[in-house]
Amino acid sequence: MSMDEGYGPTWDSDDEYDNFIRKMNPPSIIVDNDSSADATIVKVGSANEYGILLEVIQVLMDLNLVISKAYITSDGGWFMDVFNVTDKEGMKLKDKAAIAQIEDYIRKSLGADSRYLPAQRRSVDVAASADHNVIELTGTDRPGLLSEVSAVLASLKCNVVNAEIWTHNTRVAAVMRVTDEDTMLAVTDAERLQMIKERLSYLLRGNNLSRGAAMAEASGTSATHTERRLHQMMLSDGDCEEFHRHVPAQPQRPNVTVRNWNDKGYTVVTIRCKDRPKLLFDTVCTLTDLRYVVYHANIDASNNQAYQEFYVRHVDGSPMNTEAERLRVIQCLEGAIERRVSEGVKLELCSNDKVGLLSEVTRIFRENSLTVTRAEVSTRGRTAVNTFYVRSSAGEIVDQKTIDSIREAIGHNIQVKGQPEAPAPQKKDSPTWFLFANLFRPRSLSSLGMFVR
Repeated sequence: MSMDEGYGPTWDSDDEYDNFIRKMNPPSIIVDNDSSADATIVKVGSANEYGILLEVIQVLMDLNLVISKAYITSDGGWFMDVFNVTDKEGMKLKDKAAIAQIEDYIRKSLGADSRYLPAQRRSVDVAASADHNVIELTGTDRPGLLSEVSAVLASLKCNVVNAEIWTHNTRVAAVMRVTDEDTMLAVTDAERLQMIKERLSYLLRGNNLSRGAAMAEASGTSATHTERRLHQMMLSDGDCEEFHRHVPAQPQRPNVTVRNWNDKGYTVVTIRCKDRPKLLFDTVCTLTDLRYVVYHANIDASNNQAYQEFYVRHVDGSPMNTEAERLRVIQCLEGAIERRVSEGVKLELCSNDKVGLLSEVTRIFRENSLTVTRAEVSTRGRTAVNTFYVRSSAGEIVDQKTIDSIREAIGHNIQVKGQPEAPAPQKKDSPTWFLFANLFRPRSLSSLGMFVR
């Protein structure tokens, strides 16, 4: 077992003994749909390994399940996790295929050939697989940055297939998957890849020569889950170092406490905050990447409030030792909770996919003095499904006049829901979730639909 840049153990594929232990102790997964009237209960037992709790939670998150309660214990060589889960509407699962999918995905995640190899990289990194390049970006956030990055990629004939962008505490992190505009496959030319890195590094550096300027060469695509990778990038980039100085006042800040239970040798981490999707993933991800092992935990989310209690130790078995360490854990957990809390109006766009789409849409945002605080860009077949959280570059609420201007630039057949209030729809039977414009003009921005809430 080796250590990678302080982000936890990496497992050698030649470790035959480790594989033998996992094969002799296959995971036990039970999905109980009868014991609770309002939730499906998922019980997972397995030989205990560092990071295994995060893997299970990651699978449940990727299946779009909401964890309302959880009990976790992992003393000794075996762990047992019990999760009460529902769908996004708060209903217990009824589809037999969905239940079977839970069992299958968790079993594969915990199997002998599933070991996760974390990677820590610097501010611009380009890795390639057969069908796309992975670009990782970190730097100082500023209004219009996503528009500038998208424009650079478009000018270099790169098409953005998928991307996820987070901003927090003046920092920005992004994981983008791009292809060559002509071949729709990965860019393989070394000179062109170097040009991409140089152009993006210069862009991210801006006027700050001390941050966001380093580059690293990657040997291949990271197997790291995208959202975990974003947490790692933000943490490595120091987005929590000046956390209290830059985060605006909020009606309900996370309450994180850390204390030692000396009699039992644990450090007890308690979190009370407003509940939201993926909260448990974010906190467990951060504890894992700070190299703590969760031995016991109680999780409860009800009435829109979350309570999480973790009993942790270092990977070497010791509790926290210093006040500085305790304060750092509090800051990092606060940051993990806040990173996914998006400021601004949510815009959902669905359209025929085309080269340069992200560049065109973000240019329109920029021309209307909007800045993107978080974004998820995906391609499903020939359809682009994009979500943006935007706010005024001056930090103000996006007003109706600005929304109308965006609608004018993108296309008229668009309904706006939520804040600000939408104008009267043109057709009473128009859809209320995704709003499509004229799909017969695929090269025009009028082919977009937008949903705002």
